[in-house]
Amino acid sequence: MSSDEASSSADHREELYIAPLARLVASIFAVWGTVVAFRAVYDLFWGSPEANLYSASPWQFVSVSEWLRYAGFELSYGIACLSLAAGIYAYSKFLPETLVRKKSEFGKDLFK
Repeated sequence: MSSDEASSSADHREELYIAPLARLVASIFAVWGTVVAFRAVYDLFWGSPEANLYSASPWQFVSVSEWLRYAGFELSYGIACLSLAAGIYAYSKFLPETLVRKKSEFGKDLFK
């Protein structure tokens, strides 16, 4: 096999990164879940709604129980994102690092 044939057969193959893509998704969920969870802890213990800044007396528009319910939902959402990130990262260990396959012909004649 000549070098031209080898390079032409290599041109028809593509390398896909499978496990790194899953780890990227896991890291995005982890960062977002961490931000949301910390914000929720802040809202639960120290925060108050912005409506308190514009009302004559605090907790006039949003009650304390409504605010705590919102902060609890926010905390559960952050924990769900973190657990999803942990699950995706654990699953990525079972995936192959790369996958080499024949290059797809889809879309080559799309704009002719």
